[in-house]
Amino acid sequence: MAESPPSLLSSLWRRKSTLIAALALIGILTHLVLRFASKASLNAQHLPLLITLIIGGLPMLYDLLLKLLKREFGSDLLGGVSIITSLLLGEYLAGSIIVLMLAGGEALESYALRSASSVLAALAKRMPSIAHRKAGADITDVALADIAVGDTLVIYPHEICPADGIVTEGHGVMDESYLTGEPFQITKTTGSAVISGAVNGEAALTIRTTQVAADSRYAKIMEVMRESESKRPQLQRLGDQLGAIYTPVALVVALLAWFLSGDPLRFLAVLVIATPCPLLLGIPIAIVSSISLCARRAIIVKSPVVLEQIAGCRTAIFDKTGTLTYGEPKLTEQLLATGLDQKEVLTLVASLERYSKHPLSRAIIAAAKEQGLTLPEASEVSEQPGQGLRGTVASHQLQITSRNKLIPQNLPGTDQMPPISGGLECVVALDGHYAATLRFRDAPRAESRSFVNHLGPKHHFDRVMIISGDRESEVRYLADQVGISEIHAQKSPEEKLTIVRAETARAKTLYVGDGINDAPAMMAATVGMAIGQNSDVTAEAAGVVIMDNSLKKVDEFMHISRRMRAIALQSAVGGMALSLIGMAFAATGHLPPISGAIAQEIIDVLAVLNALRAAFPPKVIHDL
Repeated sequence: MAESPPSLLSSLWRRKSTLIAALALIGILTHLVLRFASKASLNAQHLPLLITLIIGGLPMLYDLLLKLLKREFGSDLLGGVSIITSLLLGEYLAGSIIVLMLAGGEALESYALRSASSVLAALAKRMPSIAHRKAGADITDVALADIAVGDTLVIYPHEICPADGIVTEGHGVMDESYLTGEPFQITKTTGSAVISGAVNGEAALTIRTTQVAADSRYAKIMEVMRESESKRPQLQRLGDQLGAIYTPVALVVALLAWFLSGDPLRFLAVLVIATPCPLLLGIPIAIVSSISLCARRAIIVKSPVVLEQIAGCRTAIFDKTGTLTYGEPKLTEQLLATGLDQKEVLTLVASLERYSKHPLSRAIIAAAKEQGLTLPEASEVSEQPGQGLRGTVASHQLQITSRNKLIPQNLPGTDQMPPISGGLECVVALDGHYAATLRFRDAPRAESRSFVNHLGPKHHFDRVMIISGDRESEVRYLADQVGISEIHAQKSPEEKLTIVRAETARAKTLYVGDGINDAPAMMAATVGMAIGQNSDVTAEAAGVVIMDNSLKKVDEFMHISRRMRAIALQSAVGGMALSLIGMAFAATGHLPPISGAIAQEIIDVLAVLNALRAAFPPKVIHDL
């Protein structure tokens, strides 16, 4: 489909630096052809350069003027002064070369930034555009805006819930982890609350809405996201930090050369050799090279500024579910009634659980496999909604259900049932007697503790904390497992955002998460990092996306970033040092503007070649 005129103009404006660089290159080449390969007049020779300076230079000067009005004195200020001076002195070739260098550096930076896209668009895309409203026996599709409080909606298997409500019919599970931080699929039956944005399981549910779509939980997260995006922290780039020192030095040298010699060409010559292309080219190329290396390591860098900023982060903030944990239940305790054998009970329970789709079934079967148990066949299996699982295994009658469903049955042995604890649980009755309580927790990743412990000594983090929407008992349990003392539990996306903003005001922050409820906080942190591929919304909000579910990749990114910064500084500072030597020659009249531009190009090539080293992996790419 062809772009509409406004869209086309917007697209061209975004690519203006690339277009200006191409125009400058064509203008310079045309000038050289007219000058050396034809007998064109001097005016004809200068025409392509004048076109370059007018069409290419004026937009750049306009951008520089806007920066000056905002009191932003970056490294490209030298280039702007050089363009104006070259026009005034009739040194059109030197001016065109400066336009090419400035536009080329900006084009590289734009290329590095082009992968970023709108978080709000991803949020809107994820939400369904219609809902299935039920009236009597009829089901009709209606727009979300037409949903009213009290409407009856049908949510089909694997659909996203369009509004907050209460289940009136059906029995199934929903995945709310990306919204609430609760790590497991939540069982839903008549009377259960559901929230918009949750993903339905394999059974259809009928709900009665309690909020219109515009007031639902998902819509509120979108509001928080909008506010977070509008207040995203502004970070000073490495090139601007160096340019703030280099620019005034170069201007002082150029003005002194003019003042002492009385020759304005020396002013231009100094500015030409001083044009900060090691900053404008070397740093972006080091960044682009590092982005390429990250991509080959399953790390997607969406915002290049994070490569520069993560080395300065001193506070690490982690979500719990799916970040420091696997986001899946694991059988952690098996509390048995007197006289029963642990392996025998687990064998019987796992044999029956093979026929269930309950979220805890996989954890029980996995525990049996870890212990190498042989599972016999089960028979007479039944699973009534809300009543648990029943069946016969090896001539034993089994019932696996919840505490609340077993206690009213007054079975012998229930006095041995342990008190309620953190995590999830199910209880087992064997041949009409209470047999066991199985407890489950969200298991920490194998590398979580070693990763957390090395953040201080290896990467200079002063504080490490967890912010989670999960219950405090679960967050504290996980924190003790991985060695984190500071926690914030049961936090909404709004509360997470407030905490991260406060921490970022004190020191640069790294936020690592994986759910939609992490996205606003991720945008407010200095560096936001999404781990895994569970949510496209989180991936859009993050500056970095770790495609593999591994904290080792987070460590790899830190190492790549540290090396990128070192190489970028080598290119920039080394290039500026060579430029300073050239400025001395230009100030004393030994380097005219054209020769200075050629010398600057040689310096640029050296800076670029060094910057390209960032594309190759270092000897040590992680500490884990």
